Amino acid sequence: MLLRAVVFCVLVLLCGLESTQVPACSAAEAVRPNVLWIIAEDMGPELSCYGTKEVRTPVLDDLASRGVRYQNAFTVTPVCSTSRSSFMTGMYAMSIDAQNHRSHRSGDNPLPEGVKILPDWLRPAGYYTANIRKLTDDKSLAKFYKGTGKTDWNFQTPGKPFDTDDWDTLKEHQPFYAQVNFSETHRGGAWNTSHEHVSPIADPAKVEVPPYYPDHSVTRAVWAQYLNTVMAVDLKVKFILDLLERDGLDRNTIVVFLGDHGRAMPRSKQFPYDSGLHVPLIIYWPEQNPNLKEPSGYERGTVNQQLVSSIDLSATTLDWAGVTRPGKMQGKILMGPHADPPRTMLFGGRDRGDETILQMRTVRTDRYRYLRNNNPEKPLFAFNHYKETQYPILGLLHYMDHHGLLKGPAADLMAPTRPKEELYDLQNDPWEIHNLADDPAYADLKTKLSAAVDEWQIEINDQGRYPESQEVLENAAQEEARDRKKLADRPEDWFLKHPAIGPYEVFLDH
Repeated sequence: MLLRAVVFCVLVLLCGLESTQVPACSAAEAVRPNVLWIIAEDMGPELSCYGTKEVRTPVLDDLASRGVRYQNAFTVTPVCSTSRSSFMTGMYAMSIDAQNHRSHRSGDNPLPEGVKILPDWLRPAGYYTANIRKLTDDKSLAKFYKGTGKTDWNFQTPGKPFDTDDWDTLKEHQPFYAQVNFSETHRGGAWNTSHEHVSPIADPAKVEVPPYYPDHSVTRAVWAQYLNTVMAVDLKVKFILDLLERDGLDRNTIVVFLGDHGRAMPRSKQFPYDSGLHVPLIIYWPEQNPNLKEPSGYERGTVNQQLVSSIDLSATTLDWAGVTRPGKMQGKILMGPHADPPRTMLFGGRDRGDETILQMRTVRTDRYRYLRNNNPEKPLFAFNHYKETQYPILGLLHYMDHHGLLKGPAADLMAPTRPKEELYDLQNDPWEIHNLADDPAYADLKTKLSAAVDEWQIEINDQGRYPESQEVLENAAQEEARDRKKLADRPEDWFLKHPAIGPYEVFLDH
């Protein structure tokens, strides 16, 4: 390994590498840190170490106690393809025309000059790169203990984005950057079966549900199943940490645990409130390794309150690897000698999601969130086939609204239109249900935050300011018409038997 490092340094000195800063050649070069990102799909900060009731996540809680838990980490957008397009490039999706969910899948959107995915910056610096699917050769374990290999970007990259998808190749290819994606918290087969892997399962009678949902047995059952998926992820993190120890990689691998965006629930996924953007973030720096001194700004065993954007993880990972942050990269470095000043505002938003055209932009400070709705004439739950078929709570909301049974914040969710602007005091209103945008006492603050959004859109050249082509818009309208037709004959109470309810059918009868 030392010989490889020396040869690499000589080659760099002879040839030079674009935007790559290489540490001085020394014995320490042989232990440049590996970096492992563990990414939970569609998962908010619903861990017990973040204070969530009725969930047990001992592995992640322990990792947080030995690392740093970030209390205020947020993604740029609240849905997978746009969020991943952001944090894998260190760029706002809106800057690189990747802001529309599941767009540009036909090869028509290369990344702008000077923008690359993280592996393409790390590989020239000597890093092996991986997006792990295979974790074990044991067939009895492999059905559960596996990664999804998810990329899901709204752009194209030249060549193969990762070198491998097999965990067993990592030990012989150091230093490495690897990521493992887990799908339990994403709606689908893994979500529906997660309760089979955890014990005890969450008790729906004891969970705390957001006050903008009806306090109904369906709501509680779905929320409990979500917590079961989180507990299943915790089990899989343990499996990964055990593999690191088995392979002797635990002493020189930085572990980052995060969600790719907020939870898959109504008013969360695809919506840029805290519920759609707030994610868990734990960074663990290897302990007791003299060749990997903890960087300044990293205080083991603490809870960090600074505002963090998911694009900052790309810039920080490059810095750990000794790679100079590219000039165009918008992410900030979180720690170490090159750390940037902490952010005072976080920006984000959403654009088209599947066939649903709703555009929102938002800015968050440590206390307030401001949102601008650019399609206020549309309801919050404008038709979306994914949500209509995957979210039993949304079915419940439709049912209760139709029968005049909703009241309070739940009824507000079903309003036919939305305000042009929203403003929430997160200190006193963490669920974001009391809109202060029209309160004269907050007029100056609203003006300030609105101006900040305007300035940010200009600064990053927000591509969402320009409409998609007429062809794309027509295709979206046709897709919606087809999907509405498919659901026309669905029973009104379909949500009572949805597999997302998990093991709680008996609970629903009471």
